[in-house]
Amino acid sequence: MRVTTAAARASFWSEWLAQHLPAELGTRISGVVEREGTLVIFAESAAWSARLRYLVEELEPQILAAASGLTTVAVRVRPRD
Repeated sequence: MRVTTAAARASFWSEWLAQHLPAELGTRISGVVEREGTLVIFAESAAWSARLRYLVEELEPQILAAASGLTTVAVRVRPRD
């Protein structure tokens, strides 16, 4: 995936998640990337990751329907720089 395409996809997912998640949780996302059929959503801490994982599980069918080629969604921890 080209860098510009990856940046555009990250922007798409950031906006999508902002529309579908509570505002307090959306601000705790530190990054989003598509990797080999998996949408990886990064939370800024383990505590926020746990909350995000729970909500993403409920949204997973909608997430997978929003983009062809995705087969799974994962939530990971990545503190902000």
